[in-house]
Amino acid sequence: MTDNTTGTQGAATSDTAPDGDRPLVELRAAGKSYGNIRALHGVDLAVHPGRVTCVLGDNGAGKSTLIKIISGLHQHTEGEFLVDGEPVRFSTPREALDRGIATVYQDLAVVPLMPVWRNFFLGSEMTKGPWPLRRLDIDRMKQTADHELREMGIVLDDLEQPIGTLSGGQRQCVAIARAVYFGARVLILDEPTAALGVKQSGVVLKYIAMARDRGLGVIFITHNPHHAYMVGDHFSVLRLGTLELSAGRSEIGLEELTNHMAGGAELAALKHELAQVRGVDTEGLPEEGDLQAPAAATPEGKS
Repeated sequence: MTDNTTGTQGAATSDTAPDGDRPLVELRAAGKSYGNIRALHGVDLAVHPGRVTCVLGDNGAGKSTLIKIISGLHQHTEGEFLVDGEPVRFSTPREALDRGIATVYQDLAVVPLMPVWRNFFLGSEMTKGPWPLRRLDIDRMKQTADHELREMGIVLDDLEQPIGTLSGGQRQCVAIARAVYFGARVLILDEPTAALGVKQSGVVLKYIAMARDRGLGVIFITHNPHHAYMVGDHFSVLRLGTLELSAGRSEIGLEELTNHMAGGAELAALKHELAQVRGVDTEGLPEEGDLQAPAAATPEGKS
């Protein structure tokens, strides 16, 4: 696989949305409860076209629940969920997909032994001929897959090769191109770089930036603040189901974002106690006053 595009360094756009730029997707004080368990509470999130909204959080922070609400797998139990300014309550992922919300999960939902072009059209195959003699239009699917991948800067020598022979980064890029082709306006990426090395992570980040530059609203779910900061326009940090931080790129630096992601507030509160323990270096820990983030209660894009 080769590509002809530039890297992501310095590619992030301004975090200030143009006037009149209505969010494609918006959550207002949204939450989700499973019986007596409150998995998500009071979350504000707005996804604008041509911007990457990064959602960060540790395990159990509520990232998966957030994905399930927006993708239509689960319904919210509190607050509002709006698409194009209209309140919605999806019953199935198909309803979300019909509104242009596509999710690329970490496992990618591909069949490893099938060719790349078959995976590109998996579940939405092109056919030709009259019923009952209708058959797969293989040539058209190959040409379309090749064209769409090239549009994203992805050049594969052989579309017949099993997709399982591609690297993890390449498979992620094929999944992104597939979602764009099938009409995604909002692209949710679930930890796309979690299992990748440095080089392959860079490849995926580049295609995230390309999807943004094509006008898509991207929700980048990650636990890696360095990856988020390379391409992100707005950053939301979840902690125990609530929104701890909501800040635009101009409002926060990488170090502060990393501190929030790593539980810096808790470590700062314990700094005095940790200093009493032999062998624990507390010099690099922030003070509690250093972690005063922009107000998380302000809905994104409305500050």
